[in-house]
Amino acid sequence: MWSPSRRGSAWLSVFNEIAAAVLDTRGTVLTWSRAAEDLLDRTSEEVCGKPVGDLLVSTPDRCRRDEADETGTGQAERALLRHRSGDAVEVAFQVLPLPHSSLLVLAAPAGRVIDWEQGAALLRALLAQDRIGIGIHDTDLTVVRTNITPDMFGGPGLPVGSRLADVMSPPDADDAEAALRQVLDTGVPLAVHEQRMRSPQVPERQWSFLLSALRLQDAEGRASGVAALCTDATGQQRTRREMELRYQASVQIGASLDVERTAQDIVDVLVPAFGDLASVALAGAVFEGDEPSKILGGGELHLRLAAVASAAGSWPAALLQPGDAVPPWPDHPLLRSYQRGEAVFADRVSYVEAFGTPRILRQATPEGGHSMVSAALYARGLTLGYIDVWRTEQQEPFDQQDADLLSEMASRAALSVDNARRYTREHRASVALQQRLLPRATTDSPAAETAGAYLPAGGGAEISGDWFDVIPLPSLRCAFVVGDVIGHGLPATATMGRLRAAIQTLADLELDPTELLTHLDDLVDRIATEAGPEHQDTIGATCLYALYDPVTGRCAVASAGHPPPVVVRPEGTPRILQELSPGPPLGVGGMPFETTTIDMAPGSVLALYTDGLIGRADHDTDTGLRHVMAELAAHCRPDRPLPETGRALLADAAAPPPRDDIALLLARTRVLPPHATAAWEFPADPAIVADARKATLRQLTAWGLDDLAVATELVVSELVTNAVRYAGGPIGLRLIHDHVLICEVTDPSNTQPRLRRARWTDEGGRGLFLVAQLTARWGSRYDQSGKTIWAEQHLPLASPKREPPS
Repeated sequence: MWSPSRRGSAWLSVFNEIAAAVLDTRGTVLTWSRAAEDLLDRTSEEVCGKPVGDLLVSTPDRCRRDEADETGTGQAERALLRHRSGDAVEVAFQVLPLPHSSLLVLAAPAGRVIDWEQGAALLRALLAQDRIGIGIHDTDLTVVRTNITPDMFGGPGLPVGSRLADVMSPPDADDAEAALRQVLDTGVPLAVHEQRMRSPQVPERQWSFLLSALRLQDAEGRASGVAALCTDATGQQRTRREMELRYQASVQIGASLDVERTAQDIVDVLVPAFGDLASVALAGAVFEGDEPSKILGGGELHLRLAAVASAAGSWPAALLQPGDAVPPWPDHPLLRSYQRGEAVFADRVSYVEAFGTPRILRQATPEGGHSMVSAALYARGLTLGYIDVWRTEQQEPFDQQDADLLSEMASRAALSVDNARRYTREHRASVALQQRLLPRATTDSPAAETAGAYLPAGGGAEISGDWFDVIPLPSLRCAFVVGDVIGHGLPATATMGRLRAAIQTLADLELDPTELLTHLDDLVDRIATEAGPEHQDTIGATCLYALYDPVTGRCAVASAGHPPPVVVRPEGTPRILQELSPGPPLGVGGMPFETTTIDMAPGSVLALYTDGLIGRADHDTDTGLRHVMAELAAHCRPDRPLPETGRALLADAAAPPPRDDIALLLARTRVLPPHATAAWEFPADPAIVADARKATLRQLTAWGLDDLAVATELVVSELVTNAVRYAGGPIGLRLIHDHVLICEVTDPSNTQPRLRRARWTDEGGRGLFLVAQLTARWGSRYDQSGKTIWAEQHLPLASPKREPPS
């Protein structure tokens, strides 16, 4: 409270401004106060004994004792008094009767009286308010006057003589008193300061006030206290909090098409803005993209915890952890309510009464949790899961308004979860389709050891039409393919499947790379024609086709608008195949394709890739290609498996996730040793058939393949005879010995050999039929100077190789 000295000082500052004079019945001044001297700058000696009318600029209508009212108290009047300087001073005065027929005249400057009247009226009005709280504090911040009662804000009152710490929690009281002290010390008003209030007297509630304050001063300008005004903003704060929560939910939830990421976004929005602990449990089928089963009542709910969030940072170890199955729940009306899509709230006692099995209390009820609210993730007639929120540190319990808010948020979040679920289903089907369309990741053949890899765009969020392929061909040759279809999604994947099937078919025809790409270009053009007019401009692809022969160690490469491959020599030096002249992308037409042939040293690595590997967001394709070459130089070593090299390259490309798909194929080439092949050339003379058979028998004996001598001799005889008879010379004969025995006969004719069934009366026409019966497979291929007919036989189980004869 104010001390007597402070209170007297304040009162004295008011009375010092009131001038007083005592008059006799004739209006003569008998006594003249010090305040009157200060008011008119006239001393008592100058005024006393003289008529008061000498001081008046104008005479008031009422100034005599006989005009006092019946109660003996005069009415307040206005008058103009003459100052020593000659100026007029307007005063408000009142005449009071005194004993012995004298009058007391009290006067003060009219402006000051108006201030006193208006100030008193304002204070009365404020103190009469029941929605605006006012507290007048002295310089010690003790309450000296207030209108704040327990009924005003539903909390503790603010009695006279108390301090804020008597009704507020210590942290809140310290904050409020610091704000008032700053106003008292600086004189700078406090305007609409948001002040939180918690009270030990009502621990379950929390208020928010808008606090304004200004310093009070006496007539001399000295600080005499602080006047604080506050209004309850708890409802407004809650409305703002709910609006902010809705906004954050609309911004953060649904940005991902991953089910678990979407669930995590939900709990991250709710904690700590809405509760202290939040979890999302989803039906097990939702994680796989399937529709959940409809369950009503207790028992096994087939739920799994998908996401959690804690205001404390770490999720309590005693509770269910992400990925854990939700235990069976007892049947209860509360459970059935939110299984029907309703949001429910309960305090801890009600929750324990409803679901108080030891396992649930241990795994689903947090320590210190006093209030919970739950809502179902209900979308398109499906209950996808549930949101549970607990309050542990936040003292205010959940109410129906909170339940309605969570229900609203859950209904919107459920659509995001369902979109993610449906995307998961479609993406899983698309990925399964694409994986079925791509070849095995690694192959091992006499021509090369290969390792392929595929990285979808966006960290796995998108699929596309990038592909790679390894196609084994006759005579131990092998084709390496990499391509990129325009666009994303299932249409691109379907187009990729058609192109890959076409390339395998064309490769089996043993076309050279130029001719194969030409046929493939025609196919893409037909696919574009089959598409609707709105999609024709989006059909296209790039492709690179490499044909490698391990006998010669040569690789023929042709490109349809595709980035050039990189060749890494055995010692680890990479180089770009710059001599390759790429043609236009498939489907463009108008320009021919060209084949470039290079020699591959044994152990060299041919790196084929799509443009996603070099087309990063932070650099151009030239920089990306140089980066890939540096990575190949660092990781592509003879002693390192190719799959490890591929993973290293894609790991570097995956951070950040690529904008485009990446297909990568690495092929470490091999060359057959010289003693694994034998070749002869003969003129077109029937007599050379016997020479060809003898040469074949000698070579088979050297290789230890005597068991194949009879069949091979017949094959050579028939093929050489046909060449002599129908094609002319020179005639080439080559034997290749690896995991199979291959016999090749080359002639200058381009005539297609045909297998036909001879009638029993025919004298010929059974040659190719015999070849087909004696071998595992046979065929022919063409080059610029003729054709080669080949036949392949499986080796006996034990056929040790021998060194070639000297």
